[in-house]
Parts: sequence; structure tokens; C-alpha cells
Amino acid sequence: MSTVPLSSSTTRFPRWLRIFFWFCIVIAIAVVTRRVVSYLTPARNAPPMMVSVEEAFMSRKALTLAHILPAGALVLLLPLVLRRRPGRRRGLEVAVYALGFVVGITAYAMSGHPVGGLIERSAVLFFNTLYLFCLTRSFLLWSSKAFPLAGRWLLRAMGILLGIATTRPVMGVFFATSRLTHMTPQQFFGIAFWIGFSINTVVIELWLRRHPVLPE
Repeated sequence: MSTVPLSSSTTRFPRWLRIFFWFCIVIAIAVVTRRVVSYLTPARNAPPMMVSVEEAFMSRKALTLAHILPAGALVLLLPLVLRRRPGRRRGLEVAVYALGFVVGITAYAMSGHPVGGLIERSAVLFFNTLYLFCLTRSFLLWSSKAFPLAGRWLLRAMGILLGIATTRPVMGVFFATSRLTHMTPQQFFGIAFWIGFSINTVVIELWLRRHPVLPE
């Protein structure tokens, strides 16, 4: 089986994937920024449907910040790391792995009191475990200097991570149609999590399988 260089920009980042990647990056940064701003200047007149959501996040401010601030830093570093051949920017790669593990560990803690109840918790536990598995495998391969395969597994992990951004437009659809469906955030947050993370997981996996870095 022939191999595909991980550093090939035309193979590694086709236009549709770059657009999807930057779409997720922008939304993820916007989500982190909005949450930090909401802590600094709490909204006094939140829409009725958002009151319970805001209260849930306000009740666990320290934990939320411990999760979203490393996540925001990680997302900002991703374009710098993923555009280079693995092993070329070791300092940045160490930071990405360190931040990645912090994000994954704090995600488990965040799932203790999810807005979307059991359905959201099941999505977080499933996809966060898959994310940490991919990140750990990438780190072990990177540590043994198997850089092409490490990059492959890192792409898997980061694709799953950015699923949190894809959930936001899905939530937007649920909010926009709530008058018709009569669903509350507590009812649709979990569904949105499953849909958003599934989209990212399937997209990155299908693309990687179509462009193998090494024979498996």
C-alpha cells in the first residue's frame, strides 16, 4: 500500500476540510470568549430559556474556567501545530499534549452536572474517552518518534475535540425551533452533543481512512 506524506498540504488539508476546520476554530474561540465575558459582566436580562443554562454555568465558575481556558489556548495553538510536520515544533507539541490532557480530565468533571442530563453526560463520557484514547496514543507514538502516525492520531483527537464547536449550530437550530418542538435546553442539549460530536468524529475518520499515512 502506498503512503501519503502527512505534511502534504494539498492532501492533508483540502479546501472543504480547511473551511470546516476554521469554522470550528472560530466558533470554539467565540464560545470561550462569550463564557469568560459572561463571568466578568453577568447578563441581568437573559432570555427565559437561557436562565437555567446560565445559572448552571455560574454555579461552577471555577471548574468551567479550568476547562475552557486551556481549551481556548489549545484551539489557538492547533493551526500552528497541525500545519507543520510532526516533530518539527516540539515545544508547541508538548504544550498541545499538556493542554489536551487538562481539557480531557476537566471534561469528566464538567459532566457531573450537565445541563442536558443523562443524555448529555453519556455523550461527554463517550466522546471524551475516545478523545483521550486518541490523544494518549498520539502522545505515545510521538514520544517514540513515530511522528507520522502520531500526527494521524492527533488529528483524530483534535477532530473530536472540535466537536464542541459543531454542537453550537445544532443547538441554534433547536433554539430556533423551540416554539414548534416545545423542547427546553435540558431536553435538547444532550441530543445536540451527540449530533455535533458524531459529525466531527465521522468526518475526520472518513477522511483519514481515505488518506492513510502508513499501512495499517
